[in-house]
Amino acid sequence: MSASGGPRNAVGVTGRTYPPVDFLIEADRAAEFARTIGADPSAGVPPTFAAVYSLGVTAPQLFGDADAAVDFARLLHAEQEFTWTRHPKPGETVTSQGRVASDVSRRGIRLVSFETQTKDEAGEPVCRSKALFVIRS
Repeated sequence: MSASGGPRNAVGVTGRTYPPVDFLIEADRAAEFARTIGADPSAGVPPTFAAVYSLGVTAPQLFGDADAAVDFARLLHAEQEFTWTRHPKPGETVTSQGRVASDVSRRGIRLVSFETQTKDEAGEPVCRSKALFVIRS
């Protein structure tokens, strides 16, 4: 948003890759998340915790990018998909890196596809996240 509160003209950011973000999977936080969604905290890190360690740590980079010019008042988080190679364990540190897969505008609607790759400390894949953000003009 501009200083006046109105939307800025977005510069296409397709292909933009943001810096990697490390995230420690804290056992207490993962257990609390599990309880909140009605899962068994003793079963390990719930699959949907990827919303925290994957998308949750990378999307703020996109949203804070002045060139991306994402206007929250016009934003709809339309789709979300996670694919796991394996689930992380409590106490493990993972690294997530986000990338704008596409940024296109059609008929007053902007579609931003955002992908995140999450890896473990050895650099092995853990999770892949894909989100679609729809932004009205």
